[in-house]
Amino acid sequence: MAERIAVVGVGRMGSNMARRLKDSGFDVTAVYDSHRPLAEALAKELGAVAPETLAGVTALANVVITVVTDDKAMSRIFAPKGDSLLSGAKGRVFINCATIAPKTHIEVEKLAKKVGAASLEACMASSITQAREGTLYLMLGGNEAVFNKVKPILEKLSSSMRFVGKAGEAAKVKALVNMVMNINTAGLAEGLALGQALKLDLALLREVFSQTGANSRVLQTDGEDMQNRDHSCFFSASHAAKDSGIALKLGVDAGLTLPLATATKKQYERMVKEGLGELDKSGIAEITFKGRHKSGKKKKK
Repeated sequence: MAERIAVVGVGRMGSNMARRLKDSGFDVTAVYDSHRPLAEALAKELGAVAPETLAGVTALANVVITVVTDDKAMSRIFAPKGDSLLSGAKGRVFINCATIAPKTHIEVEKLAKKVGAASLEACMASSITQAREGTLYLMLGGNEAVFNKVKPILEKLSSSMRFVGKAGEAAKVKALVNMVMNINTAGLAEGLALGQALKLDLALLREVFSQTGANSRVLQTDGEDMQNRDHSCFFSASHAAKDSGIALKLGVDAGLTLPLATATKKQYERMVKEGLGELDKSGIAEITFKGRHKSGKKKKK
């Protein structure tokens, strides 16, 4: 395979995507992370290079996959000036997987075109295990010809994908996916918390939920964890807060009021504020179940 692939942002998702591509026979030439020890350890594992600069990453690859945290990080790695992935980027293809605002994807596509490169958004609706196994669900946005060019790479990362449309459109869909998922997670936590407060058998309650209109994908992935207080991180509360904010901004721009999304965002923001932001999103149960988490705030006398 002729592609030389680099991955920028090698945390939980990015590192496992890099491993999957290496296992699939692709030449993973470079990895980069703002936390250098992560990149250096993964580079050693994969037999790749961990450049100290973003321009160094671009020089070693013709396809660069980015999996960064937020809009600010995305704007930094695609800065028009200074050290940037755009330096010497002519002919490169950037596949951008972060959950960020649609307008940021649109801006990155414009910046890439200016230097003779191409950009594709590849929004992911799966988690760490799926990244390692190559069974992600991908929502793609951008130029369809660019999508078709890198499709063989995307097929090794996913079990299913959907081309949504022009730049920014896939990001809109992803924002709504995460908004609904977060609302469902908060709702499930409230249902199980109330069940516990009513002294119901939570295993029985989850079984009943699964056979009724209370069923959801979140029940399958998070219900038992909420009951057992196992919040090993697959999708953090801090990311849930950030992603709910993206959806709410889209709602404001569309002239809509979204009370459930607003309340859910406040719950996840509370988790972050109280030091629970790096728990899995299922950790919302900790601030919902009676007697579990005590707020650090002192009560007024």
